[in-house]
Amino acid sequence: MKETICSVLTKEAEEILRLTETLDYNQVAYVAETIKNCSGKVIFSACGTSAQAARKSAHTLCCIGCPALFIPPSDALHGGLGLIRENDVLILISKGGCTREINQMIEPARKTGASVIMVTENEESKWTKGCDGILTIRVRREPDPFNMLATASTLAVIAVFDAISIWLMKEKGYTKDHFARIHPEGEVGKRLAEEER
Repeated sequence: MKETICSVLTKEAEEILRLTETLDYNQVAYVAETIKNCSGKVIFSACGTSAQAARKSAHTLCCIGCPALFIPPSDALHGGLGLIRENDVLILISKGGCTREINQMIEPARKTGASVIMVTENEESKWTKGCDGILTIRVRREPDPFNMLATASTLAVIAVFDAISIWLMKEKGYTKDHFARIHPEGEVGKRLAEEER
């Protein structure tokens, strides 16, 4: 068991480290600046395991004072698209770039005037052409025997949005005082309260 655990952890760590060499930093800069300049909401949507990366990324942005939320594509396509406004940014995560429910959100969002960004491994997907921006996040392979489980690829997406969020903290001059106001509970809230005394 230990051998498998160590192998998976090593492979996932290697894939995240490899992103420093494979990311298109022009794409990253576009996404980061678009979020920074957003005067509305940042809305994430995704299906399956990508949805967990989307939820986590939205929550991290909220933690640094950037209004963000996650909407399931199934809800969005049954009236939920009504939450999208002209100054919003819609970030769609689709590993293969071919998720039908995700792709159906692009045109209505753009007609509203929102900016649409696709996060995918497949920059050749025809659906990326309908977006304002694309962020290509690609891993060599997943660590499972069949190269099927979205594990390393999911962590890669989370890691990139973690990095963008920390850059935004620095750009916006986000302080511990700001953090304390929105995080009063839990161990973090307790620690911040003790530091204020």
